[in-house]
Amino acid sequence: MDSDPLLARLLSSDLKELSSITHIVLSNNQVTNRYIERRYGMPVQCWSALYAITSFPGLRARDVMRVFPRPQNTISRAVSLLEQRGLITQRPSVEDGRAKQLFPTDAGQQLNDEIRATIQKRQAEIFCVLSDDEQATLLALCQKVVANPGLYQSGAMPDAD
Repeated sequence: MDSDPLLARLLSSDLKELSSITHIVLSNNQVTNRYIERRYGMPVQCWSALYAITSFPGLRARDVMRVFPRPQNTISRAVSLLEQRGLITQRPSVEDGRAKQLFPTDAGQQLNDEIRATIQKRQAEIFCVLSDDEQATLLALCQKVVANPGLYQSGAMPDAD
């Protein structure tokens, strides 16, 4: 960062917290999106949805949106592509026949495992600059922010709700 005065200035501005988080996420997304799109021919949100579905079989599409906050149409397209490729199946919910539950196929589970192993390596690349204690602190702080209802609604931006 010292070699990039523009970035250093941004990350010490009055918006330093959001700018820092945004820079980390967007920088990672550039690398990860490119890799998944080129290697697997799908947008990264498809893998995010597949990861959620393999982690929580029986999830509904709206539950995927809770885990990975993305617009409904993005999740719908991802679910449709995953189903077309035979990576997931949809079944009527036993609780509500109108709702569809999502389940990974064997091929979906295999693909998820392959991508997940690569993503774990990517995660290690990003966070290797932090000690184990620093990583634990970062995770605890992120979890605290995620648990804050203010993350999902705004008094400063009331029309965003």
